[in-house]
Amino acid sequence: MVADKDKKKRDPAANSRHEHDAAEPVVRDKRRIDPETGEAREGAETVDEKLTDEDLAKLLEEVPDGSGDASEHLNDLKRVQAEYANYRKRVDRDRYVARELAVAEVITSILPVLDDLDLAHAHGDLEGSPLELVAQKIRTIFGRYGLEQVGAVGEPFDPKFHEAIAQLPSKDVTEQTIADVVQPGYKSGERLLRPAKVAVFVPEA
Repeated sequence: MVADKDKKKRDPAANSRHEHDAAEPVVRDKRRIDPETGEAREGAETVDEKLTDEDLAKLLEEVPDGSGDASEHLNDLKRVQAEYANYRKRVDRDRYVARELAVAEVITSILPVLDDLDLAHAHGDLEGSPLELVAQKIRTIFGRYGLEQVGAVGEPFDPKFHEAIAQLPSKDVTEQTIADVVQPGYKSGERLLRPAKVAVFVPEA
């Protein structure tokens, strides 16, 4: 021990370094949040326990402002939501149109059968026969799909729904009027499946 003390006394450079180290200030980082990682340090007290105004200011400086990103994400979400709503509308509209086309195609293929039933009814062949009940059921079923007959005697002539195959001058009409239905037309909803073939009264000049 005595030798060590004597050595220190004889080594002034070592004594100078020791005094310099003792005088060097010691910096202790007591920040609870690691400024490099942004995570809480182990053993640190929670913010709720001891949070000073200075700590709060440091936290606000360290946390990046994400308001711009949040607004951009919100706008993106709204745009995607609007695009999805428009997509659903297009899908529903296309599905409805496809259904209407399928129904119209099936009904159109059976119109000749309805024509035969109409002719049989006009000749009195359906009355009291089993076919009369069949004809009623067929018309009831197609009526559920919006099938309507177009063209009736006395109706005004409409070129959108009627096809005139004959014109008859008449003093009794002031506008073109259906005089006779040669072949009835049909429509399903707003879709015309077949125009009615009719003879038309036209006013005399």
